[in-house]
Amino acid sequence: MTMFPAATRAASFLSALAGAAALLAAGAAQAAETQYPLTFENCGRPVTFQKAPTQTVSIGQSSTEILYMLGLADKVVGTALWVGPVLKGYEEVNAKIDRLADNEPSFESVLAKNPDIVTVQFQWQIGPEGVVAKPEQFEELGIPVYTSPSDCVGKENSAASDGVRHQVFTMELVYQEVRELAAIYNVKEKGEEVVAALKKREEAARTKVAAAGGKLSAVFWFSSAADADPYVAGKNGAPGYIMSALGIENIIKTDDEWPTVGWETIAKASPTMIVAGSMERRRYPLDSLEAKLDFLKTDPVASLMPAVTNGHVFDMDAQAMNPTIRTIEGIELLADAIEKAGLAK
Repeated sequence: MTMFPAATRAASFLSALAGAAALLAAGAAQAAETQYPLTFENCGRPVTFQKAPTQTVSIGQSSTEILYMLGLADKVVGTALWVGPVLKGYEEVNAKIDRLADNEPSFESVLAKNPDIVTVQFQWQIGPEGVVAKPEQFEELGIPVYTSPSDCVGKENSAASDGVRHQVFTMELVYQEVRELAAIYNVKEKGEEVVAALKKREEAARTKVAAAGGKLSAVFWFSSAADADPYVAGKNGAPGYIMSALGIENIIKTDDEWPTVGWETIAKASPTMIVAGSMERRRYPLDSLEAKLDFLKTDPVASLMPAVTNGHVFDMDAQAMNPTIRTIEGIELLADAIEKAGLAK
């Protein structure tokens, strides 16, 4: 029997290991490839993609920003429905893409971009009662519509309100959207990278205010129409998730996504802090942060609340108050504000 030197045997073993690793890597890469046609259920409808889209119209800031984070800006030909500035770092790429409308685009303007997919953040834009269109109107033309799961899973939408969320929102719905879009565009590995980074950021923010021990309460104020009660966050939406992540009690207990609640009721609950939405949108008189702060200083009821007199009014990008990738940013911002205000002790 022929005997090989130890060094030769070791080299052969390492070579075999390297070969096995290469095979595993090749298998993983193959597994990460999307197999077309791709079909799955999205908001109660089956959607099918014959190939990775190259002409995307994205209606909704969060849907657009997810595409940017996945490295797909070059596949976006038009956007609409913006609440505030684009995510930092994406200003240049966003400026090159045609904005069809700051709010809802027309059906015709979307079709004019010749999309092979329309991504949409809210069903009130494209949905059963969509102001832009119904999904079927696009699908009849061979254009699939992908809707953010966070706006339909466990949620009942209607044209008369912002909807009722029967199931508590969690970031897993956003992660589902990231992964599904990554699969649609055949960039699954990038999707997993994005999800892992967001989870890491959330855990760091949770740790920062863990010492508060559930002693804090809050109300999230999105906006107010003229001479009307404020739109504040119900218990099951994105602000509810932010508060739950940081151990904060939401004084608003309704399932409605954004109910209107009187300031007398809010003052009676006496939240530790008020989180006021900051946005560029100008649909209602109190959309702007400046108008909100002025109201809190001058309103005979709100101005006497301890949260106001103690200076515990914190601003937050309104996009973080929606169920989006920016919800993680909202957790980070509020954790920082609580820590700086000395409320985490």
